[in-house]
Amino acid sequence: MLSILFAMSMMVAQDNGGLSAQDQASAFAAAGFSQVGGQWRSDCADSSAGYTPGGIDMVDDLDGDGKPEAFITEGSATCYGAAGTGFALVSKGAGGRWRLLLRAAGYATPLSGRGIIGLPDIEVGGPGGCFPVYRWNDHDYVIDRHQYEGRPCTPG
Repeated sequence: MLSILFAMSMMVAQDNGGLSAQDQASAFAAAGFSQVGGQWRSDCADSSAGYTPGGIDMVDDLDGDGKPEAFITEGSATCYGAAGTGFALVSKGAGGRWRLLLRAAGYATPLSGRGIIGLPDIEVGGPGGCFPVYRWNDHDYVIDRHQYEGRPCTPG
């Protein structure tokens, strides 16, 4: 249910989570986006009517360190396949610098499981049924397991 709610939240107008204009620009840059014609765009070369430019969909302190993390999404079936969307998770660190933690095609769902330093596991969903779950290992988000509706599964 949380996955469906988060996916639905990605379809509504984005409010940038209360981040300052400078933090927004820094978060987009860390995620690999640049401003083109007033839109934030990744390297996705989609110019179709179905393209949705980058937006900040959720800002929260996911690991309890007092600094925000942000999910940045972009919509394009051309670039992200059947899921039609991709995301980047960025984090504001010491000195106010933003950095990329995870980028993938699909819908991000933060889970209750925690990796090192308290970052949540992230399920990456879309069409189909056996989704990867990424866990923070103190350097990167790496695939920890696959699951469907909270139960282990084997992709393929």
